[in-house]
Amino acid sequence: MGKYIRFNQYLKEKYGGRIQKISIDAGFTCPNRDGFKGHGGCTFCNNASFSPYAMSRETVENQIEKSMDFYKQRFKNIKGFIAYFQAFSNTYAPVNKLKEIYDRAMEYEEIIGMSIGTRPDVAPDEALDLIATYTAYKPEIWIEYGLQTANIKTLREINRGHGVSEFVDAVLRTKKRAGIKICAHMIVGLPGDTFEDYVETAKLIAALGIEGIKIHPLHVVKNTIMEKQFYRGQIKTLTLEEYADIVAYLLDILPDDIIVHRLTGEATEDELISPDWCTSKRKMEVLNAIDEAIKRRQSNKKLSLKP
Repeated sequence: MGKYIRFNQYLKEKYGGRIQKISIDAGFTCPNRDGFKGHGGCTFCNNASFSPYAMSRETVENQIEKSMDFYKQRFKNIKGFIAYFQAFSNTYAPVNKLKEIYDRAMEYEEIIGMSIGTRPDVAPDEALDLIATYTAYKPEIWIEYGLQTANIKTLREINRGHGVSEFVDAVLRTKKRAGIKICAHMIVGLPGDTFEDYVETAKLIAALGIEGIKIHPLHVVKNTIMEKQFYRGQIKTLTLEEYADIVAYLLDILPDDIIVHRLTGEATEDELISPDWCTSKRKMEVLNAIDEAIKRRQSNKKLSLKP
């Protein structure tokens, strides 16, 4: 892959202007939090560190209307919005409850679709059938599956609560519903993962014909199991240079038409433990480092070399 397709670029070209994602916390939880599969959640997880409305318990309507007002004042060329159900697992509820919540977001004319963050082990056919109904009148319907890694041992270590087979199964079943686009999440730097694991994860996502990808660096935040592991010396985080080189390599092996939703992850300075470059203030620094790493690979005749 040379110049990769950024999600905002894809939206701008398709709709002729800026399409803004609105993060929503609709009050969901996760099966490895509520006791169905386990307790405590993933070892890296503190939703408040990456979702602005996480656990705010404002209504969906209030979150949407506040966000739309904010972005309309900030940007002049807003063409529409995508409702992003971000916090926790947003298909983990009875279908009638899901319909009630999704309908409340989809009733806004300015919202052109939704992106539903969830886990592959809580995406039953009934939920996928419901999500598919919105494709009839909203053009951007995405479901985001958190795989994180294709290493089953690592998935167990981070208390993920599902395996790789559940991810493959969810993707294949979702692809049977026309109009739903899939974005897969992977994390680079998880304890126990090697460079080969990163490559295997990217190759799996590519082989499944998934439309979008989010690549995140592992960053340790407060009030997580990983915080304790980090201070005990059990976890190390990557340098910016290491991460940039790895991402450049992964982009090189992904399909040219895959849409890249994110290439970094941020936490607030108050929440972040490590690495120090995973803050919103340094987001452009991270993206620029990745761009420079891509240029180095393109100028190097031995592109097959590991970073």
